[in-house]
Amino acid sequence: MKKIPFVTKEQIEEIAKTYPTPFYIYNEKGIRENARKLKEAFSWNKGFREYFAVKATPNPFILKILQEEGCGVDCSSLTELMMSEACDFKAGDIMFSSNVTPADEYKKAKELGAYINLDDITHIEFLEKTAGIPETIFCRYNPGGVFKMGTDIMDNPGDAKYGMTKEQLFRAFTKLKELGAKKFGIHSFLASNTVTNEYYPTLAGILFELAAELKEKTGISISFINLSGGVGVPYTPDKEPNDIAVIGKGVKEKFESIMIPNGLEDAAIFTELGRFMLAPYGGLVTQAIHEKHIYKEYIGVDACAVNLMRPAMYGAYHHITVLGKEDYACDCKYDVTGSLCENNDKFAVDRMLPQIEMGDYLFIHDAGAHGFAMGYNYNGKLKSAELLLKEDGSIQMIRRAETPDDYFATFDFCEIFKKH
Repeated sequence: MKKIPFVTKEQIEEIAKTYPTPFYIYNEKGIRENARKLKEAFSWNKGFREYFAVKATPNPFILKILQEEGCGVDCSSLTELMMSEACDFKAGDIMFSSNVTPADEYKKAKELGAYINLDDITHIEFLEKTAGIPETIFCRYNPGGVFKMGTDIMDNPGDAKYGMTKEQLFRAFTKLKELGAKKFGIHSFLASNTVTNEYYPTLAGILFELAAELKEKTGISISFINLSGGVGVPYTPDKEPNDIAVIGKGVKEKFESIMIPNGLEDAAIFTELGRFMLAPYGGLVTQAIHEKHIYKEYIGVDACAVNLMRPAMYGAYHHITVLGKEDYACDCKYDVTGSLCENNDKFAVDRMLPQIEMGDYLFIHDAGAHGFAMGYNYNGKLKSAELLLKEDGSIQMIRRAETPDDYFATFDFCEIFKKH
């Protein structure tokens, strides 16, 4: 199996005449088709809504595309709330899932009518004092221990800083009801980037059982079940992608066997997907500009870890296609590196690729989520432009590349870097 870029060498050569590499490019057609598949997979639930995780790809042009497809947004900071407001997301369109939350962020979320998701029981008093308790409120659940599916350990919730214990959750909802809350939601995130159709149904089963127990012991009826994110993408070409239709069917079976018999059939299912929604539909395009032959073979490109830090930070795999050489034999072993003063600034280590010549364009796959968003400015490197390949084949710039003026902008209080 191999990954196929959604752009060709010829397209990139033409684009690069206007927008120099490196740059991100997103596939509008793929984004829209994927959003529609997700909506169809959960169409059995009358209240279903996807709240796209803004943190994954915080670009208003992307948010507007998803808004047109019926999605809301999941925010975790003040600036994400502000971006969503600017994109005209209204009350009920916004989930606010944060932790260690400053008062001004709760105030802004309450002002916008966002669904506030409390990460800790102590946040109830904090929210009451700073913004007041809204009529609709969510609480985040952490079951502790390790999360397993079968014999496979998927993640370690007990080591995560997020969410409440079951005992805290029950006390939290009781307290919130006393303070005037009328509608309640449960949220949980137990594993990251799962490539299995069983994750969401398994998580749903846990939360549905929790909702049933909560109703039985407290009389509180849960109106919303937020499955959060965690449904991932196969970064390596040997894995099969998740089938969202199968996932939706699996959640439905759990809903029918647990929620309906317990009188919770009106509960709405929410998701907060980021990686699944965007990763395969965005790529980082970079050009080979240097080669080095010492103890290993190196290809130096004009992008670096400031453009895509996942490989440097996590050792994450991102597939690379040398555009125009898709059918060539991968018979050369390279480290593909950027120019940072850090030895981990590598997009690939010992990667088998076609022979790369200077000037070749490399397409780094599955960078549409948690790619540009995690960028930084170490070594004074500047963030790239973001481009959108529109459905009609045209190219739209949706974020310009940074300039040195942007880098120095926070010194605008003094004379040193002011323009003359």
